[in-house]
Amino acid sequence: MSAQPVSALRPDGARGEGDGVVRDQALFREVFRRHPAGVAVVTLLDPVFGRPVGFTATSVISVSADPPTLAFSISRGSSSWPALSQADGIVVNFLPSGHTALSQRFATHGIDRFEGVAWRPLDSGEPVLAGTTWVHARVADRHPTADSALVVARVVQGAVGDETPLVFFDRGYHGLFALPPLSEGI
Repeated sequence: MSAQPVSALRPDGARGEGDGVVRDQALFREVFRRHPAGVAVVTLLDPVFGRPVGFTATSVISVSADPPTLAFSISRGSSSWPALSQADGIVVNFLPSGHTALSQRFATHGIDRFEGVAWRPLDSGEPVLAGTTWVHARVADRHPTADSALVVARVVQGAVGDETPLVFFDRGYHGLFALPPLSEGI
């Protein structure tokens, strides 16, 4: 059984503006609203001002297991970009379910995102948020992509918690629950 399209590529049936690129931002956003993503907070130490910096990310992906490498995107207009554009190390804090407020805090502009938040610095200074599964990584590359940057980083250490993850889907936060294994022969 194949999925039926919710809407056409574009209402006028066009595919792009002569270059093969779809310009329908509404459709693009709708497609990704239907794609669940784990919620993480990327934290770092501002190399210029020496203060902690952090932002919510739902774009963290595993790139390679050998060597352990991950990537995420960030808007180059983000208040965190100037620090991230120069930082050597980052921590990706994967949020457990029930930490919606923490995700929203690190997505809010114009506030001290660390105020009242439990965290500890690594020996290298990057902040680790309490109660998270986390990885500390060294930035390997930054690729400009349209109005964002794709940051690639190699993992150097981490710790795994035992809580289920926080997931963002269709403009809302969700927790996960385990389903029983599928029966064989299905």
